[in-house]
Parts: sequence; structure tokens; C-alpha cells
Amino acid sequence: MKLSFHGAARSVTGSRHMVDVPGFRLLLDCGLFQGRREDAVRQNRDLGFDPKSLGAVLLSHAHIDHSGALPVLPRHGFSGRVYLTRASADLTSIMLEDSARVQESDCRYVNKQETRRGRSCVRPFYDSDDVRKIIRRFEGVRYADNLKLAPRVTASFHDAGHILGSAAIRVKYTARGNTTTVVFSGDLGRSNMPILRDPEPAPPCDVLILESTYGDRLHEQAGEEMKAKAQDLLAHAKFHKSKIIVPAFAVGRTQELIMRIKELVGEGRVDPIPIYIDSPLAGKATEVFRRHPECYDEETTKTFTSSGDLFASRYIRFVSSPEDSKRLNSMKGPCVIISASGMCEGGRVVHHLKHAIQDEANVIVFVGFQAEHTLGRKLVEGWDVVPIFGVPTRRRAQIVKFNGLSAHADRNDLLAYVRAIDPLPGKIFIVHGEEKQAISLAAAIQVEHPGIVVTVPHYGSLHEV
Repeated sequence: MKLSFHGAARSVTGSRHMVDVPGFRLLLDCGLFQGRREDAVRQNRDLGFDPKSLGAVLLSHAHIDHSGALPVLPRHGFSGRVYLTRASADLTSIMLEDSARVQESDCRYVNKQETRRGRSCVRPFYDSDDVRKIIRRFEGVRYADNLKLAPRVTASFHDAGHILGSAAIRVKYTARGNTTTVVFSGDLGRSNMPILRDPEPAPPCDVLILESTYGDRLHEQAGEEMKAKAQDLLAHAKFHKSKIIVPAFAVGRTQELIMRIKELVGEGRVDPIPIYIDSPLAGKATEVFRRHPECYDEETTKTFTSSGDLFASRYIRFVSSPEDSKRLNSMKGPCVIISASGMCEGGRVVHHLKHAIQDEANVIVFVGFQAEHTLGRKLVEGWDVVPIFGVPTRRRAQIVKFNGLSAHADRNDLLAYVRAIDPLPGKIFIVHGEEKQAISLAAAIQVEHPGIVVTVPHYGSLHEV
């Protein structure tokens, strides 16, 4: 068996990992690279392998950095199946449709600016027709189902607790009486988080491909201190009649924020102020959440049964039309606008930032990881001037971070995930983390388990297992 890494190797986005066995090739994830425009163009148009050679794709979850390059495959001759959980199939379908729409819209907007400056136009990586072609190849599966992909290759999906439908993936290859088992963690969630069940322990394996997004740090606890911080923010907005702009992933993070805001209001800790969920995708994703209660944890199931709709309230409004979205920019506060994308790399949130970022009374709140070179990362790092649609823009709004809301496992969670595997794998490949985080986690695993060969692969590297 051979493994090769074509994305999210010493970086966080564009997850693509290849498994080769005699006579069969499969891909784990096919994510969109997000970051510098020139890098994104190169890595999203040239995936680093021949899609025609793939027998199957196994998708860990719906987030665009894991699923977003799938529509590129049919353009280059891919004719296999895409296996994913049923909840992921529903989410990924709407996310890819939205991705195509956002790319087309953003390209139109940027091209207007570029043409005025005498520069060449940019093109979307794929269109809605490409999305429809790949969705027809989806095959939704249940957790723990044993799938036969080829005569000597099987696979199964195991709850990763990261977002709705997320999974770690086990692949088994048997030849001449010997079996090699690879487990790909996908993105791992955290225990005791809202809505979803806790991540399952990893099944036994010979080789583990492990994410490392937070491989060198620990999360804040989402407890009393965080509630007090949220209270202060809402009080600030109310006093200054200002806006709180929250760039948030439409899937998972937005639904969690809704539940946490409702909890604060329900406890009487804050007075409700208008909350606008400005993302057509978030509205569709919330409907998918409603359709898949089989993914809920016990507490959420009870809440859903007793109080009806988890995601509705009189002060929470879902915004669909472009006209209503534009009206938010001229509207006075106080209000909270939750909008995608979570890393500010496209979509409606970039327009809201453009209009709100120069007012010092406004607050931009980050509730998730920001990849290197993204607009979100520049804001989190405190840049005073940031590029918005290619135009240098002065930042006067305040920046606030809520690290405790991350849906990713932290360093201790990742080490515990490895520790629980019995017997321990002989090899571990650390992926989906910036170089510093990946190397730090690899060193920690090596110290704790000196018998394991731990590798931080480079982009494009090939490894015999």
C-alpha cells in the first residue's frame, strides 16, 4: 500500500490524501485550497493527480476545505463513486451548490474591479453543472456499515463529532492473507459540545492519518468566562448601537451559535437583540440539521423533543435574498450579523466587513480557526490595513476571538485519540495543520509513544506503508 498527500500537508486547507493498492486507487477527501489567490488558482485547477485513475472518493465531512474540489473531478474524467455519510451527502450537496454560486458571484465582482485596472479576469474553478455531475455520484452510507469498494478493499465510517455527519474513515486492504488497515481521522470534534455526539474512539489500525489543526495548543473552556465575554459584547453593541459581525461557517458553527445565544437569552443574562443569519447556505444547512436528529447527542434530542425547533426564535432572522443582505449594510445597530464564509475568503461576510470595518464602534468576532494567508487570519493577527476585494482597507473595528467555540479537537484531545487505539498503530502521518502545529504534535506523540514512526508529510510526498 502507498500513501501520497496532495493537500493539507503542512497546511490546513485542501485536504486530499491518496491510497494506492495494486489495481485500485482511492482518494480520502477532495478539498478546496483557500489562501493566497495565486496558490489557490494553481492547487484548485491542478489537483496533483489524474482524476480518471480514481476508483472511489471517501469524504470525511462537508466542509469546503475537505469537499470543495469534488466538482473539479468530473471535468477530468472521474467516473467512480463518492462515499460519505447520509447527513454529509445532504450537507455537501448544498455546500457545493453554494460554493459554485459564490465563486461565480465573487468573480463577477472582482472582474469589475480588475477590468478597471486593466488586469485580466479571474474564472471560477467550477460551475453549477459540474456540481450536479458530482452529486449524482454520491452514495450515502450509515456509520459502521462495511463497504466493499474493490475485491480486496473495504471501508467504514465512524462518528468524528466535528460537524453533522462527520466521520473518521477506516480502509482495509487484504492480500495473501495479510491485512493493512488505515484510519483517516478527518477533522475530529470535542467532547461535551452542543448538538452532536462525542467523537468515537479510533478503530484499531496499522496506519493513522491524523489531523493537527490545534496540534500545539489547548482550547479555552466554553464556560462561565465565555458567557461573561459574550454578555459584554452584546452590551457594547446595545450601548453604541453598533454591529457585531461574526464570520462563521454556515454548517455547524452557525447552528451552535444560535443555540448558545438562545441559552444566554433563556437564562436572562442578555436581552435579545436582532440576530441576522445572512447566508442562504446557513438556512439550507439548518434544514438539513432538522432532518438528521440521528446525529444528535442525548441532551439535544431531549431539548428538540420538549421545545420543538432548536434553531428558531422571534429575534433570529434568516436572510436569503441579496437585496435583504445589502439592506443590512445600511441598517443601524444594535444587531449581530452571522455570515459565511468563516475565513472571510468569499461570500456575503466580505461585503459586511467592507461596510463595517472602518467604524471603531463595530466589533468583528472570530469563533473558529483562520488559515494562513486568509483575510480572517490577517484580521485576527491585528493588521491595520487589509485587502478587501483587492482594495487596501483601513481597519478601525475591534477584533475579538472566541477560541473556546472551536469544533476541532485540541492537542490533549488528539493525544488522547492516539492513546486510546489498541493496539497502537505502527505509523502515524500528521496532516491538516500548519507546519508549526503539525511538527509540535508529531514530537509530542513521538515522546509519548517512541515505538511509533511519526511523519509530517510534505505536499506531493509518496510513502510506502
